[in-house]
Amino acid sequence: MKSKGIGTVRPQYFTFAQPPHEMKLECGKYLGPITLAYETYGELNAEKSNAILVAHAFSGDAHAAGYHEGDKNPGWWDSLIGPGKALDTQKYFVLCVNAIGGCKGSTGPSSTNPKTGKPYALDFPILTVEDIVKTQKYLIDHLGIKKLLCVIGGSMGGMQVLQWVATYPESLRCAIPIATALKHSPQQIAFDEVGRQAVMADPAWNEGNYYGKNIPEKGLAVARMIGHITYMSDKSMEEKFSRRLKDKSPDFKFGADFEVEGYLRYRGDNFVKRFDANSYLYLTKAMDHFDLSGDRLFSKGGQSDLRFLVIAFKSDWLYPSYQSQEIVRKLKTHHADATYCEINSTYGHDAFLLEVDEETRLVKHFLQKTYSDFQKR
Repeated sequence: MKSKGIGTVRPQYFTFAQPPHEMKLECGKYLGPITLAYETYGELNAEKSNAILVAHAFSGDAHAAGYHEGDKNPGWWDSLIGPGKALDTQKYFVLCVNAIGGCKGSTGPSSTNPKTGKPYALDFPILTVEDIVKTQKYLIDHLGIKKLLCVIGGSMGGMQVLQWVATYPESLRCAIPIATALKHSPQQIAFDEVGRQAVMADPAWNEGNYYGKNIPEKGLAVARMIGHITYMSDKSMEEKFSRRLKDKSPDFKFGADFEVEGYLRYRGDNFVKRFDANSYLYLTKAMDHFDLSGDRLFSKGGQSDLRFLVIAFKSDWLYPSYQSQEIVRKLKTHHADATYCEINSTYGHDAFLLEVDEETRLVKHFLQKTYSDFQKR
């Protein structure tokens, strides 16, 4: 059933950093022009004080809610965005931006390099989460929004939330990082590296120069299969698949005998159809370089006025709850107004996309209080 009130939406585009005013990246290189694909839901009020920025996870995009023309499925967080939902579009102006380095409308390695007329491929500069957030700030400024009511996101989206706090604390009122961390652990980096090696081991990858040719679909599919294992929990996999066979008896070959094998292959094959292999490399590397530990989260000061709702999930072993607790301890050390909620879910890391009722209750109440208190000032 289509979400009531959102209906059909269309992506919008904003281009900036035109030469000779390219944007300087954290690696020291310059990038421009830069195009951002984004979508908006709800209306921006006259004071421009009701804007909420939704930051997407690694494989997400700007299409967070509603339907594109002809689509059967809504945006990836449609369950939380819309009239009466957690991000109530009758009250708030919600926007979601496709991260640079991706492949869903924003400038990335598959985009045309204006200097060569060909896709950037590996000539695209290495990005950081700070670079991604910096481009979002350009868009927010372009829209005339001086202060966001909230930045919210899970996983890589949660990293962007924390980066907003670190880089632009004066430009937001509250932050909701979900299922994320101040930095990647060695284990998290290791999983990303195995995925990258799977992509680069595919002969079709061709040092990143596969555009217009055969794509490295086998390597990218394997990388996605690895990812999906980490997104679920042992219990959710047991409940969903157990050791069930696809047929009544195994064929004693190397096919997909078990349901879980078929699921992983299906997920891998579908991912190849919608995601660029080089974007996989660039975005996972950006996450691995992310590090707001120590005093980096508060390097610019000013965060003591912000409100925080930090959400974790008990069965999430990719971004375990201790990493969210580290965020809260850091916030409390600096006397920030921080609330921590750990949801007892069996879905693993995917819970931030699936635990709709509990997230709605927490986020809705938190936003209402923050917005109400701001209006009373």
